[in-house]
Amino acid sequence: MQQKTEPQLVTVLREGYRLKDFWSDLSAGLVVGIVAIPLAIAFAIASGVKPEQGLFTAIIAGFLISAFSGSRVQIGGPTGAFIVIIYGIIQKYGFDGLMVATMIAGALLIVMGLLKLGAIIKFIPYPVTVGFTTGIAVIIAMGQIRDVFGLTMESVPAEFVEKIAAYARDFGSFNPWAFAVFAASVVVIVLWPRVNKKIPGSIIAILLATVLVQVFKLPVETIQDRFGGIAGSFPMPRLPVVNREIISEMFFPGLTIAFLAGIESLLSAVVADGMLGTKHNSNMELIAQGIANLVTPIFGGIPATGAIARTATNIKNGGRTPVAGIVHAVTILLVLALFSKWAALIPMSTIAGVLIVVSYNMSEIRLFARMFKNPKSDVLVMVATFLLTVFIDLTVAIGVGIILALFLFMKRMSEVTQMDYIGKMAHDLDGDNSKDPDEVDASAIPEGVEVFEVNGPFFFGAADKFKDTISQIEKRPRVTIIRMRKVLSVDATALRALESIYYRTKREGTIFLLSGVHTQPLFAMQKSGFIKLIGEDNMFITLKEALERSRQELSLITK
Repeated sequence: MQQKTEPQLVTVLREGYRLKDFWSDLSAGLVVGIVAIPLAIAFAIASGVKPEQGLFTAIIAGFLISAFSGSRVQIGGPTGAFIVIIYGIIQKYGFDGLMVATMIAGALLIVMGLLKLGAIIKFIPYPVTVGFTTGIAVIIAMGQIRDVFGLTMESVPAEFVEKIAAYARDFGSFNPWAFAVFAASVVVIVLWPRVNKKIPGSIIAILLATVLVQVFKLPVETIQDRFGGIAGSFPMPRLPVVNREIISEMFFPGLTIAFLAGIESLLSAVVADGMLGTKHNSNMELIAQGIANLVTPIFGGIPATGAIARTATNIKNGGRTPVAGIVHAVTILLVLALFSKWAALIPMSTIAGVLIVVSYNMSEIRLFARMFKNPKSDVLVMVATFLLTVFIDLTVAIGVGIILALFLFMKRMSEVTQMDYIGKMAHDLDGDNSKDPDEVDASAIPEGVEVFEVNGPFFFGAADKFKDTISQIEKRPRVTIIRMRKVLSVDATALRALESIYYRTKREGTIFLLSGVHTQPLFAMQKSGFIKLIGEDNMFITLKEALERSRQELSLITK
C-alpha cells in the first residue's frame, strides 16, 4: 500500500498524544540534547566552521527534521559523514559556497521524496558504503592530529598528503600536556560506559578535562583560545550570493551532500524500526531532510541528517514520538543561550578525543577487514572507493565506486544469462518431462530447425553472447526458434540484437519464430514495434506450438 506523504508528528497528534507520552519524550529529549552538544561542537570545528555553527545546526535542523520526519524517533543534526566535504568546500569556496551546496542538497532531497525515491537506499552497493565510510573515518582522525599533539599550526591543509607533510613540519611544537589531556579523555570516553551507560562518556570527559585544565592552569588550547568564544545567540538570517557560476560549481558537492544525507537518514530510520518494530515513511523522511538543509544554512548552519547514534540514544531513553526530537532541539537552544561562556573553555585536545572515538566507531574496521573475504570484484570496489575518498575527493569516490559496482554487476548478470543451443544439448530435452509440460524430446525437433534458448535477464550485457551463440550455426537452417520462457526482462539493446537476427534470417530465407515470451519482454516488443515487424503469427506460447508451426512450414517448402 502506498504510504501517505505525512509527517509522523501529524500522525501522532491525530492518533492522540497523552501526558504519559510527553513525560517519556521529555526525558529522552533532555538526555539526547545533552549528548548532542559536544558532538555538534566537535563536528563543526572539524568541518572548519565555528563551534556555535554546529549548535545552530543541531537546533534548527534537529527541530525541522523531527517536525517533518517520516520516522517517529529520528534525531537530526550535524554528523561525521559531512566533515570531509564541508571542510573541502569551506577551504575552496568559503561559507557562501557551502550555503549554496547545502541548499541545493535540500532541494534535491525534497524532489527525491516527492518522486517517491525513498527506496533508493536498497540500490547503494554495500562495498561503496563501507569504502567511503571508512575513508571518511580515516580523514576525520587525521584531521585531529594537530589537537591530539597540541601542535602550533595556523591552519590544517585540506588535502590528505599535505596534511601529513604539514604535521611532520610542525611536530617540533609538540605539547605533552595537550596529548595527556587527549589520552585521558579517550580513556574516560571508552571506559565510562562500564560505570554508567545512560550518561555518555563524552560528557564526563569534557566536564573533567575542562575543570582540570582551568583549575591547574594547564597550557592547553581551548575553544575560546582559538575561536574567541562561542556565540550565545543566533546570527541574523541571510541568503548566499547566488549566480549561475556558483550554482554550477556547487551542484556536484550538493549532490554528494544530498546522497549522504539521504543514505544516513534512511539507515538511521531503518535502525530505529529494528529497535522499535515500527515502519518509517522513507519518502517523507527525505522531504524532512530536504527542508532542514534548505533552511539551516540561512541561520549559519551546516549540512544535517538523521544521526544513528543519537536516534538510538533517544529510543533507549524512552523517546517514542517526534516530540522527543523537538525537546532535544530546545535543550540545545537553552544550553547555547545560558552556558555558551563555559562551553568555550572546553580543551581542543578533548574535542579531538571525542572525534577520534567517533571516527573509530564510524570506521567499522572489522567490517572493512571482513570485506576482504568477499569476491575480488567487491573488494576492488571497496578499496577504490576508500582510496579515492582519502586521497582525491568524496564526490569522485562515490561516483567512481557506484560506476564500478554497476559495471561489475552487469558483468555478473551477463555471466548468469546463458544462451543454449538446444540442437547441441539434446540431453537437456531427454528424460522425465512430467515436471515441465513445455519440455520436448530432442527427436521432436525436425531436421532444418534450430532452437536457441535464452536463460536469464536479456539485456545489453548479454546481447553479444546471444549473437555469438547464433553465429555457431554452420548450416543455414530453414527455421530458427528463439525460446524465451526463462527471460523475465529485456532492454533496448537486447531487442536490437533480436532485430538484427531477424533481418539476418530474412535475408537468408529462414523463418524466425519466438516462443514463451513473458509479460515485460512482450510489452517491450510491442512498444518498440518488434512484434509488428516479425508478425504476431510468428510468436507462440510454448515451444511445442512453435515446432508444430515449423513442421507446417517445412512441409510447404518440400511440396
